[in-house]
Amino acid sequence: MTGAKSGPQLNPAVGTDEGERPRDVNTSSITTHPSRFGYASRLSCRECGHTSELGAHHACGECFGPLEVIYDFPRLTRADIEAGPANIWRYASLLPVPPDVAATPNTEPGWTRLVRADHLARNVGLRTLWVKDERGNPTHSFKDRVVAVALAAAVELGFKVLACPSTGNLANAVAAAAARAGIRSVVMIPSNLEPQKIVASAVYGGTLVAVQGSYDDVNRLASELADEREDWAFVNVNVRPYYAEGSKTIGYEIAEQLGWRLPAQIVVPVASGAQLVKIDKAFRELIALGLVEDTPYRVFGAQATGCNPVAAAFRDGHDVVQPVRPDTIAKSLAIGNPADGPYVLDVVRRTGGVVADVGDGEVVSGMRLLATSEGIFGETAVGVTLGVLRRLVASGQIDPAAETVIINSGDGLKTLDAVAIPTGGLQAIRPSLAAFEAFESTLPDYPAS
Repeated sequence: MTGAKSGPQLNPAVGTDEGERPRDVNTSSITTHPSRFGYASRLSCRECGHTSELGAHHACGECFGPLEVIYDFPRLTRADIEAGPANIWRYASLLPVPPDVAATPNTEPGWTRLVRADHLARNVGLRTLWVKDERGNPTHSFKDRVVAVALAAAVELGFKVLACPSTGNLANAVAAAAARAGIRSVVMIPSNLEPQKIVASAVYGGTLVAVQGSYDDVNRLASELADEREDWAFVNVNVRPYYAEGSKTIGYEIAEQLGWRLPAQIVVPVASGAQLVKIDKAFRELIALGLVEDTPYRVFGAQATGCNPVAAAFRDGHDVVQPVRPDTIAKSLAIGNPADGPYVLDVVRRTGGVVADVGDGEVVSGMRLLATSEGIFGETAVGVTLGVLRRLVASGQIDPAAETVIINSGDGLKTLDAVAIPTGGLQAIRPSLAAFEAFESTLPDYPAS
């Protein structure tokens, strides 16, 4: 690729997660000596705008609002990024990480496939559809991205233990990243989590704690522990501002893999909501830095009907997201009180998108459709995403002629129960040609004689 436009690029809509309080992306002062957090310069409250120094803070000292990372970006070209490693550290200059982060022991996530899904596009009625397939990450979900950034920050901040509350994928990622870095991990999960995710966390040898109740119950316990254990970095609690920035790399990769341009439409699964919010932030940062053309795009959010607080708020025209008690097979999205819910509403409304939900039957149908049409076995979250995509195409809320991307955030091998063959459903045949032909004649698409 050729180099991008040079010089300062300021866009008042970039660098924030909420539409009503836009903040600049600062590229006007070139930082020749990045700090231990790279080109990150400060933390800023997403509610009142109060700023503070970079550190182990996750709540505003003025209003207790959530904090996000603000940067003084250097001038970058496409060539600068393309010269980097084939993982998220090619974007290290855009993340709150040390300049030498790529040389430290880490799981090196990212640079996953962007798959052109022509068969699926025809099935759902779209002209052009891509699947960002996050199964290619080290523990087979996008959570490896956010954990890698959180780990880098935690080490710089002097934490000794990497911890998290999790619906499964994050537990896998934290346990693996800590093992790779040679530090202790403590991961806390709901006791009714899918067995595959429990095994995939326990195998790394850290401390695994099953807690009675929902994810929100686990999260409350983790928040209490974060206040008590001063040397524990709960990646999505007390180092959350850094952790959340890792999701930006999904947006960066999509744009780069499309030939340094933005898709017209993107559908993102919503759990806490941070992934959707940060993909939008990534797009706006790329625009501000002159790395992509400033073209319109619409962001859509997908939830399961059994845990749809953001979709319900969008449907009812509310700005406040009311917590719910999750009841869905899509356990990776089962966060009843999503921290970034209000900011999801801001992003979706600003870009002209929608937040919608689908039931468990449509979730399973979506999983099977993706597998049979494109050979991609995604977890229940992609069933939610694809189900919402189909519903919005059918209702005319998604433009069938516009280029569209959907996110497959994890591997279907982690959620086998959702599509398991019932006991006794697969009958064995004798090892003979006659037995096979008799079996073949029972198939629904068997040709008539």
